Amino acid sequence: MARGQEFIALSDAALRAVTGPRSRHQALIEDAFKVLIETPGGGVLLDGAQPDRAQARRVIEALADRAEGERELNEADVRAVMGAVVAAPRSSPKPSSEGRTVPDGVALPVGRRGAIAPKTAAQAQYLDALGRCELTFGVGPAGTGKTFLATAYGASLLRRGEVGRLVITRPAVEAGEKLGFLPGDMNEKVDPYLAPIWEALNDILGADDVRRRRERGEIEAAPIAFMRGRTLNHAFVIVDEAQNTSRLQMKMVLTRLGEGARMVVTGDPSQVDLLNPRDSGLAHAVRILEGVKGVAVQRFEAADVVRHAMVERIVRAYDADAERGRPKADLEDPS
Repeated sequence: MARGQEFIALSDAALRAVTGPRSRHQALIEDAFKVLIETPGGGVLLDGAQPDRAQARRVIEALADRAEGERELNEADVRAVMGAVVAAPRSSPKPSSEGRTVPDGVALPVGRRGAIAPKTAAQAQYLDALGRCELTFGVGPAGTGKTFLATAYGASLLRRGEVGRLVITRPAVEAGEKLGFLPGDMNEKVDPYLAPIWEALNDILGADDVRRRRERGEIEAAPIAFMRGRTLNHAFVIVDEAQNTSRLQMKMVLTRLGEGARMVVTGDPSQVDLLNPRDSGLAHAVRILEGVKGVAVQRFEAADVVRHAMVERIVRAYDADAERGRPKADLEDPS
């Protein structure tokens, strides 16, 4: 196919986003779309076959949109935009500044370094579901943003006064360690299990704001067992690592919802740490509740991983091995 050239004018900020540190972003785009990118000044010169140039141009324009007035983009941002371009039909609108083909406006203006926006179509659908439904399940592999986006959404509701509390809970079963054997009070016992959420909250709200809100009871953390008998009114509830809840625990925590409350349940069904993995409440709850009014289920895949590119390759390798190695009956959730 005949090759051609086209010039795309860019601002300095957009040009830095497209080329990246040591021209790394530029190399990713060139490798993905079999084009050559040159930077003669004031923009980029694309050289390649017309269909390849068209896709590369859509990536460059999306990156340029996002670069204006936002934090420095990283490789995960670039890969997410490229993935959205490849997945979208050519007749579809170009990806938005977050690399997705969904309506604009699905973003959370709570990040200390700017608005927090989805990087994949699945993440955009997830945020949309959090806004529409009383109960949302985010199911998929590590690194897809399930917990971070749920935490960001809850923080945005808390900051705007739409809920009175952010309640975070998860089962404490990792490595067979029991809470009673850990030193300190309840917060000190629970905090190690909730490290990813505290990191996200500190990044979103700032450590001082998180500390003040915890002291006032606006942010609360507790193990699943401490949810029994409670009714959570006007709260946003995050149930993290839900694959490690039993079916009875899952039913118990889901029925804690009170007036004006919402809940998001996140987990990876492929990483069950229970002694009897078949007792996991996550897959069971998704199976029986999907389609119920007010419930949304968002499934994430390896392509939605937004950490280091190696994480996506690791997830894909494990998924492929599971498909090859397990009998079909083992892949199905028992009734």
